[in-house]
Amino acid sequence: MTTTTASDAPALAGRTPASDPPATPMRRRPRWELPGLVGLLVATAVLDLVGLSASGYGNAFYAAAAQAGSRSWWAFLWGASDAGGSITVDKPPAALWVMGLSVRLFGLSSWSVLVPEALMGVATVALVHRTVRRHFSAGAALLAGAALALTPVAALMFRFDNPDALLVLLLVATVWATLRAIDGPRTTRWMVLAGTFVGLAFLTKQLQAFLVLPGLAVAYLWAGPAPLRARVRDGLLAVAAMVASAGWWVALVELWPAASRPYVGGSQNNSFLQLTFGYNGFGRLTGQEVGSVGGGTTAGGGQGGGWGATGITRMFSAEMGGQAAWLIPAALVLAVATLWALRHAGRTSGARAQVVVWLSWLLVTGLTFSFMAGIVHAYYTVALAPAIAALVGIGAEVAWRRRASWGWRVLLAAVTAGTVWWSWVLLGRSAGWNGWLRWAVLAVGLVAAALVVVGPALLLGPAAERRVVALGAAGAVLAGLAGPAAYTLQTVATGHTGSIVSAGPTVAGASGFGGGPGVAGRGGAPGTANGRGFPGGQGVPGGTTNGQAAPGGTGTGQAAPGGTGTGRQAAGPVGGAGGGMSGLLDGATVSSQVATLLEQGASGYRWAAATTGSQNAASYQLATQASVMPIGGFNGSDPSPTLARFQAWVAAGDVHWYIAGGGFGASNGGSDVATQIQQWVESTFTATTVDGVTLYDLTTGSSSATGA
Repeated sequence: MTTTTASDAPALAGRTPASDPPATPMRRRPRWELPGLVGLLVATAVLDLVGLSASGYGNAFYAAAAQAGSRSWWAFLWGASDAGGSITVDKPPAALWVMGLSVRLFGLSSWSVLVPEALMGVATVALVHRTVRRHFSAGAALLAGAALALTPVAALMFRFDNPDALLVLLLVATVWATLRAIDGPRTTRWMVLAGTFVGLAFLTKQLQAFLVLPGLAVAYLWAGPAPLRARVRDGLLAVAAMVASAGWWVALVELWPAASRPYVGGSQNNSFLQLTFGYNGFGRLTGQEVGSVGGGTTAGGGQGGGWGATGITRMFSAEMGGQAAWLIPAALVLAVATLWALRHAGRTSGARAQVVVWLSWLLVTGLTFSFMAGIVHAYYTVALAPAIAALVGIGAEVAWRRRASWGWRVLLAAVTAGTVWWSWVLLGRSAGWNGWLRWAVLAVGLVAAALVVVGPALLLGPAAERRVVALGAAGAVLAGLAGPAAYTLQTVATGHTGSIVSAGPTVAGASGFGGGPGVAGRGGAPGTANGRGFPGGQGVPGGTTNGQAAPGGTGTGQAAPGGTGTGRQAAGPVGGAGGGMSGLLDGATVSSQVATLLEQGASGYRWAAATTGSQNAASYQLATQASVMPIGGFNGSDPSPTLARFQAWVAAGDVHWYIAGGGFGASNGGSDVATQIQQWVESTFTATTVDGVTLYDLTTGSSSATGA
């Protein structure tokens, strides 16, 4: 016998509750609910963990910083790229703290770096399920959790070591805590906790964490159970908690003497505030990001920039569509319908407040990504996945409970038909990849939509009618999730490395500007510039360059995954689907001869080696587990260290080797300090070549440089 919750009962009767009491552990649950939840979490764990090591260290940039933090608590505190503490990554360190502790406990390996991300994925699905379940049925919660787990970009980022996995988990936790406050009675406690989660999310990926705040503020000030003055007080306390949980580290960075801490990577003046509001802040919106590797688009949809056209349709484009947009139309339509269904609910309705929060999350974040003119990657869309999944689960349940009404049946059928048509379009962009699937999805979905609408008109009797409509509903869910599920399985079966990654198979028409799959290879950045792949340049991944080879291409410099060259090859351990621009967005395989050379006496130096660019340095650091200084930070365009400081470190015997090559040096108004250092080294020390790699021993004194 199946039981229902108190909030289910009005929906079952086709009515809207005037108010909806908060869920409590004392409520009776359907017998299948717990097994369903366990099955969902086990399936999510399998998706996030199976074959995880195929991606190696994923993004070597963050993996190297985690390794550095496992060796030095000083590097751990600041989020430094190297144990010597020369420069930080271009993000706050919260995500690195999790990975760094894992590496410290279990040693450096693909699993110790990536398993924490996978566990965050399972926790996020569980928390979305729990949050939806507070005000809606077990079926709504299960559908929401399944939709999130089967979102391709979610499967990608919960198997990858970028900060996005922790960011999404913390933002979902913020929503959960805010809704607990709305349900009462301990409103202050829950709002303080919500503010703490936002602060930690800021320490994960800076201002992106604040995109959920408008919806949270509106929902609590509108629906909170306390008097208005108390609600305002709770909101201010939440802001104070947010500032405290993030501000201590920001204050530490800004107040600590700059010369005695690592340089703030990504900034041009060693300031975390400049990084927050510049390169990683408003610069992302305007495209004015000093030191970045490519110009932004013209605001409002111009085509001239390196990161693609902005505009309302960007999330549905060839670059972005297959990542998370499968259910966006359904989510928007169902959200509006749900708000209409709850229009008579009381002011303190937690159900309506939850819909407002998720819808605001989707709209604010989606519109920001659509119109930002600076650096944008396809994997950013993982931030949309929880809101899409929750709105689909909630809206489908609300509409289903009202299916006795002709209008609601038509709505369900229309959403089903629209969803499978959109899946048909998205699947058609991957020409030659399981072409039968798009037609199967379309056929099953249209039949399901028809059954939902006409089932009651067949006059088959109540029992048969219920079976026909239930069959239509099952077909609708199956067809709606089949496309993203297929993309997710392809993503899980493919290794991903580098700084720019994307989910799913190759997509026609995607240039790869924001991590799109590219035309001829997975994840390449479009074009070339001075022999390297460069956003907005000429050519496409898979083409030939004069310097570094794009994925699938050839060249005489460093070869990216799938390419060939006479220099170093793709970073190992690696899987497929790495980003382009080898040496900048990808690392380099370190031969055993070079690794052995760097390891000799490495413990006697603050840095076993130095080289331009964080990805280049990360490759050597991960191969040797010795500290390697990334000159110029990620792009090689940060003024760190200055030539004078580097010379002082060399004079003090802190740096053993200099490795030539890597990075772009000065770009988009950034510093040319990396070029200055290279020129000084080349003119002061003798070059030697080991397995095709040019190195300079900085401990042997000055002499004229000779050809390698």
